[in-house]
Amino acid sequence: MRLLAIETSCDETAAAVMNGAQLLSNAIATQEIHQLYGGVVPELASRAHVQRIVPIVNKALSQARLAQHEIDAVAATYGPGLIGSLLVGVSFAKGLALQLGVPLLGVNHLEGHLFSANIKPGGPEPPFLSLIISGGHTLLIYVRAWGQYKILGQTQDDAAGEAFDKVAKILGLAYPGGPAVEKLAMAGNALAIGFPQARLKNSAGSSNRRFDFSFSGLKTAVLYFVRKLPASELDKQRADIAASFQNALINALVDNVKLAHEQFPARAVALAGGVACNRTLRQAFARLSEQREFALHFPEPIFCTDNAAMIARAAQFHLANGKRSPLSLAPDPGLGL
Repeated sequence: MRLLAIETSCDETAAAVMNGAQLLSNAIATQEIHQLYGGVVPELASRAHVQRIVPIVNKALSQARLAQHEIDAVAATYGPGLIGSLLVGVSFAKGLALQLGVPLLGVNHLEGHLFSANIKPGGPEPPFLSLIISGGHTLLIYVRAWGQYKILGQTQDDAAGEAFDKVAKILGLAYPGGPAVEKLAMAGNALAIGFPQARLKNSAGSSNRRFDFSFSGLKTAVLYFVRKLPASELDKQRADIAASFQNALINALVDNVKLAHEQFPARAVALAGGVACNRTLRQAFARLSEQREFALHFPEPIFCTDNAAMIARAAQFHLANGKRSPLSLAPDPGLGL
């Protein structure tokens, strides 16, 4: 089945074409305008998607050497995400599916991340643990089987990538914050400052609360630490602050995955989302995989950030199992997994 997939959940306009298990193209347009504001501006994001959706789809089709009429199905992210951004992708996919007379499928953005390590051969097979870490999401998931997921833990406040962005802003670094903080941290001492690591306990309404995450306190600790420093000292300690913050955040992620693996001893753990590109994080999880003796899987960096190839991979699975979406499909910005 030759499938065209569209991803417009946030600030990447993306399209990909997949034929069965073979990825034929993966086109992405990143909206650089948000760098001026230190974060994604929803209205600007949706307008940029309107401008770029047709060129990106045409680029994906051209790279795949296919014409529109040769597409057998169309898929699009329908949530979670920014409502205006989702509307652009879903509306375009619905119109194209109607025009071509082919099946339509709405795909959960988070499920796309779960499939991202399986875009290319050799990815994890269920059951396995997956940690999705991005600008908008931090979830620890037990994948019993494809289509059968148990959320073990999630952030109670800031997502990991969001914390990177906010700390980057505190330190006067560029957006997006993850790469900027990581680069600065390479010159710093990760043990210089003992920033706090949140320890969440079980509560009556959350039996797995110990697998949840919280990064708001860590971000605030960095803010208060910086506010107390004279400008001259901040320049001297900026790299140490970045390294110490990054170290505390990574330790929180590693500790929760370690706890979860003790209860759910899967043979594999997969990382997904933009923060999974962080090299220090990858090294920390590589050490954990040796200690716990599980196979560790990372998507290629291009498949960690938002992309349509992961949406195509998830869609191929569901289409092969007979799932279809009606033309009344509506975006759902608060959609859970």
